[in-house]
Amino acid sequence: MSRKKKIYKKKGNVIKDLTRNILKILKEHPDKFYNYKQIAAKLKVTNTDGKNQIIKKLQQLKTDKKIKEIDRGKFQINEDRKYFIGKIDLTNNGNGYFICEDFDVDIFIPSVNVNKALQNDTVKAYVYKKRRNNKLEADVVEVVERNKVAFVGTLQMNKNFGFVIPDNPKMYADIFISQNKLNGAENGDKVYATITDWPDRSKNPFGKITQVLGKPGEHDTEIHSILLEYALPYEFPKEVEEDASKLNTEITKKEISNRRDMRADLTFTIDPKDAKDFDDALSFTKLENGNYEIGIHIADVSHYVQPKTILDDEAYSRATSVYLVDRVVPMLPEVLSNGVCSLRPNEEKLTFSAVFEMNEKAQIVNQWFGRTVTYSDKRFAYEEAQHIIETKENKIPKDISITGEGYEVNNTIVDATVKLDELAKKLRKQRMKDGAISFDRVEVKFHLDEKANPTGVYFKEAKDANKLIEEFMLLANRKVAEFIGFTNGKVTNKTFIYRIHDEPDVEKLAALQNIISKFGYKINTDSRASTSESLNKLLKDVHGKGEANMVETLTIRSMSKAAYTTQNIGHYGLSFDYYSHFTSPIRRYPDVMTHRLLQHYLDGGNTPKAEAYEEKCKHSSKQEELAAKAERDSIKYMQIKYMKDHQDEVFEGVISGVTEWGIYVEILSNKCEGMVRIRDIKSDYYTFDEKQFAIIGEATKQMYQLGDIVKVKVKNTDLERKHLDFYLIED
Repeated sequence: MSRKKKIYKKKGNVIKDLTRNILKILKEHPDKFYNYKQIAAKLKVTNTDGKNQIIKKLQQLKTDKKIKEIDRGKFQINEDRKYFIGKIDLTNNGNGYFICEDFDVDIFIPSVNVNKALQNDTVKAYVYKKRRNNKLEADVVEVVERNKVAFVGTLQMNKNFGFVIPDNPKMYADIFISQNKLNGAENGDKVYATITDWPDRSKNPFGKITQVLGKPGEHDTEIHSILLEYALPYEFPKEVEEDASKLNTEITKKEISNRRDMRADLTFTIDPKDAKDFDDALSFTKLENGNYEIGIHIADVSHYVQPKTILDDEAYSRATSVYLVDRVVPMLPEVLSNGVCSLRPNEEKLTFSAVFEMNEKAQIVNQWFGRTVTYSDKRFAYEEAQHIIETKENKIPKDISITGEGYEVNNTIVDATVKLDELAKKLRKQRMKDGAISFDRVEVKFHLDEKANPTGVYFKEAKDANKLIEEFMLLANRKVAEFIGFTNGKVTNKTFIYRIHDEPDVEKLAALQNIISKFGYKINTDSRASTSESLNKLLKDVHGKGEANMVETLTIRSMSKAAYTTQNIGHYGLSFDYYSHFTSPIRRYPDVMTHRLLQHYLDGGNTPKAEAYEEKCKHSSKQEELAAKAERDSIKYMQIKYMKDHQDEVFEGVISGVTEWGIYVEILSNKCEGMVRIRDIKSDYYTFDEKQFAIIGEATKQMYQLGDIVKVKVKNTDLERKHLDFYLIED
């Protein structure tokens, strides 16, 4: 399991992977010592700010005893160190890998030396070389900090005690529950259990049950289990709901006088048909000089959610709304998210706006940022706006309308929608020309009955109406970040919330090339421009084909993860030097922080210290990642639930993964993915060929390779483990 190797690069004023690269230089020549100037030269850092970062980092590494100061200002690797701090990544069989920035690779930890460490715990490990093969290995000597201590599982009772069997396959130890810690749970219940102690001589941790979720397999039980597995709440504390209900929601004349009044401007929203919270709207005015004034209006959540309140603490703790297949778990209570902050039609709302004067070429002539009051004239579903864009007509058919009834739209709104679409396409074209990556992925959606059972699967694809909204939201996010971070041709160094996306790792791109070559595709990584261009060509060429979802998924995995930070390095995927999140404060806490900081600077405030904001950025990034995992689990759960009712059918699928124990197959008609285990293929004895991404029959030489089209039938559906097994239908 190789750790990704990053090449040093510098963008803006933050040196990426500085710790790793300094240690790498010192490790290469352990008998030599270096001063900061020599290290700067090796890293090709020439500016004062970069050199100051190196000086600061050297002192930090010295304090951490990772390096030692041989003479004044001269440093050497500390080879006396055998113990290191890092994270543990466990496999399903109980072994682990030690992940530490001191090393370029993940270091294997045999299960006998995991020493009660759990997935993603911060651990202290002893690192050594195996005599047999000279490879590095690690033993956990201490758990420094637990990543999590609460787990979802099923209670199995004995006479006077029980064990909670965790759902998570990486949690290798069952949790012992004494009789007085059952909290009313009964044998077979799905529960949420917290580890309270792990005695030295005990194989199992001791714990208590904090919540009884219900019986395994019941819909709400499984959905709540998904959320709690990632420590995501599914209801608001009573005091938070009460605090929200007491908010003063009246829009007073005094408040309006402190804002730019844009209620007279033509304004409308475009959202999914089933949306309940509308946090963004567009306004459109044609100016006398022939240009267009376009307003991107965002719910002014920061007006209602004030710092150091119960409401703000809860919003920060959640940091994001969670979008599961059958429900939304909002960041804010419903009175805010679906009520006072939602830009509903025919209602005045307090908003925070980015207003641009644009010419016919979609170039920005003037811009303005600030608090506003707006009035939404119309609410469109994406389907309705798409119909207007395609037909230029003002008649909305009843089969696509929100109300289910046909109706006519004001011609002024039709003209505005068509013009906004034209400008959005010009913005997108320029973005693609600048090197942005176009991930227009098909989303898997489900038709659900009144009991949230899946009755059908359909695919949702972004059309012009979706892209119209996307382009103007991207524009607002980019221009807000530029407005604060880059003024009059200079970097401001003001504390701000950036959404960053690092360049893809060279090794991951090489691995991607190795796989896609099996399908006849290739990418060119000679330069940043050629990489972006060839990735876009790959995504365009594969679109609509059987292997599309697999190739798109692998391409996304080759990218770095986007994150929130105060340290700007730009956004590779969008090809923006400055990018923030400003447009969704109802569902993202970083947007709330962005609004607060933007208003602070508009009021002439000095830059606050970055440390507190950086901590909040890390928390928000972590919560976003957990929410994404929960969302994926809910889709997987619903796919398995759907397939449970189709066990007698034969499906055509594409081989989406190959391992030593079987092949993964993704059904073409519904994108449900399951496994065909090698032991269930009876026609021959199959072995795994890693180089060819295939399994090969020993006698027949029959090959099942990544990307091959095969036929499968459902063998087993496990809703609790979210696992789907197939039988292979052999010719």
